Amino acid sequence: MNFDEAFEKLIGHEGGYVNSRADPGGETKFGISKRSYPGENIPAMTLERAKQIYLRDYWGPCGADALPDGMKLQVFDMAVNSSVAQTVKVLQRAVGETDDGVLGPMTLQAVNSMQPARLLARFNGYRLHFMADLSNWPSFSRGWAKRVAYNLLEA
Repeated sequence: MNFDEAFEKLIGHEGGYVNSRADPGGETKFGISKRSYPGENIPAMTLERAKQIYLRDYWGPCGADALPDGMKLQVFDMAVNSSVAQTVKVLQRAVGETDDGVLGPMTLQAVNSMQPARLLARFNGYRLHFMADLSNWPSFSRGWAKRVAYNLLEA
């Protein structure tokens, strides 16, 4: 899976313009929030601009190109939804490495040596556990759980 394929799947989770009081990100379009990108004109955000941001700030920093194909979408999607650093920590927990949030050679070696189905299950188990502990889980749990389920169906 490459970035363009993963982006097409990810953008299916992200909607058009919303401004929900329950969402700490505030104004959001294509998953790009005003809180994370205060300099962006969120209502005028284009899909192409969102794609540039996703490649620069999520796909690259979460190390998706270095991951096995079955994990690229999983990790990229969580990075977008929960931050790159938190995603790397969840990946590290899944493979039994110290969760320091840095995707280094030890983490990549552990990822590549784990049986793919086990890695997929453990990563998504830790991801759900992380999300269920968030204060806004009651407001967003249904959508987040469906998002993880959809990604598992795509794996």
